Amino acid sequence: MISSNKTTIVFITGAFVHNSCWQEWQNYFEKQGYQTLAPAWPHKGSTAEMLRNNHPDEAIASNRLAALTDYYANIIKQCPGKPVLIGHSIGGLMVQLLLQRGLGSAGVAIHSVPPQGIMTFKLSFLKAGWKALGFFTSTKKSYLMSFKTWQYAFTNGMDNESQRDGYYKYAIPESKLIVRDTISKAAKINFENPHAPLLLTSGSDDHTIPASLNYDNYKKYKKSNSITDYKEFKGRNHFVLGQPTWKEDADYILNWLEKLR
Repeated sequence: MISSNKTTIVFITGAFVHNSCWQEWQNYFEKQGYQTLAPAWPHKGSTAEMLRNNHPDEAIASNRLAALTDYYANIIKQCPGKPVLIGHSIGGLMVQLLLQRGLGSAGVAIHSVPPQGIMTFKLSFLKAGWKALGFFTSTKKSYLMSFKTWQYAFTNGMDNESQRDGYYKYAIPESKLIVRDTISKAAKINFENPHAPLLLTSGSDDHTIPASLNYDNYKKYKKSNSITDYKEFKGRNHFVLGQPTWKEDADYILNWLEKLR
């Protein structure tokens, strides 16, 4: 049950992973006096194992960014007051899109997919994301990242056992269309418009979303008078939410939020 006396945090999951990736983060922030939600994306309410076993899944394959952003907007509107929004990867992009709509009291975009118009031709970015776009394959079939791709795109630098454990806990099928939507008008941000305080974080070792992309994203807000902050963490890959260092990131985010009070 949602209390009107506590600030709510809505955690917004990224692509390719199960929403249970937020469990430790929820426990952490709830101990700090927040109440939290980490809703599953549409058609992803089952366990990670069940979702993998049902791959290819036409329902998951039909997910689109605009509809997904509306889905989270409806959840946020049901919260008492304006919640804090914290999202990872495509979830970080949705944080930016939702703040643009005036939803949320503050936002944190963790290793965010950048809005429309911010690109890089860095090899790691192209290598990590190319297969997920699914060109020359049916968009009616979902995409499931192989363990080998997971090792490169999410858990690079980690030991094999940790990589495998993360894969079987969290890896799930994804919509190719939603990945393509991130370079479309559905991902457009008007950077000069006012917005609630926003923190963008990045990781020096992230292959999927290089830190340079997050920094370019941050610089786009320079013409806005709204609070926009940036922090790069050393040694973080795209599995940042589940790395052994996750609590250091959560501590930083908590301190940033507390300074806004």
